[in-house]
This record gives sequence, C-alpha cells and structure tokens, in this order.
Amino acid sequence: DTLPSIEQTYIKTGKVKLYFKDFPLDSIHPHATPAALATRCAGEQGKFWEMHNLMFENQQSLSTASYTRWAAQLQLDAAKFNDCFTSQKYLSAVRKDLLEGQQAGVRGTPAFLINGELISGAQPFPIFQQAIEKILASG
Repeated sequence: DTLPSIEQTYIKTGKVKLYFKDFPLDSIHPHATPAALATRCAGEQGKFWEMHNLMFENQQSLSTASYTRWAAQLQLDAAKFNDCFTSQKYLSAVRKDLLEGQQAGVRGTPAFLINGELISGAQPFPIFQQAIEKILASG
C-alpha cells in the first residue's frame, strides 16, 4: 500500500528513482532464483513489472510451468523467453544483487535502501517519507 504513495509523491515528480534488486532467499523459497530469472527475462520484452505482479499474486504457484504460462498470458515471445530462462542468462546479475544486499545489511524481504539507509520490512509511508525528505533537505 506504500508504493503508490511513494510513486505519486516522489517518483512521478522526479524527486527520486526506484531501482529494483533481486534478493532470492532460496533456503526459504526454493523458487526464488528461478522466479527472479523469469522476471528479468520478461523484462527483456518490457513486461518486468507485469510478471513480477503475477508472481506476487500467485506465490503458491511458482514453477517453471507457471512462468511459461504467465509469459504466454503476457503475450511474450515464447522462444525468446524460454531461451533466456533456460540459459539462466541473468544468473550472475541476480547473484550480484543478492551479494550487494547482504553487504548492505539486508537479511530479508522486503528491504529498501534509501541512499544507503536500510529500511527493513513493509513499513508505512511516513517512514519512507521521513527518510526521503531528510535526504532531499540535505541537498
């Protein structure tokens, strides 16, 4: 519920940029890395957030078959998606994101870094607003 407020107040106004990083916790979620790979492959065709949202809406159904089905639902080029996914094209990038998160102190998801300041867990908009405004005020 917080993201729409952040988008409206800060992202759409050009005050801040949002960068999404993968943090697959495979020990807790065995499909975390494959899901990250599938999302990045969908992103190659301009459907990163659409695939991301489908995964969050269907967390109990994460599987290779589901990724393929959702890719078709999103009208992705199936051959390109499957080649990207089966080759694990983005595996090193996903692992790099995980390492960066660990080095920044991230231990779970969701987690947010605002100019290096860690905000852990799903927090209400005022928590983000305070951190962002502090940075904006400092120039």
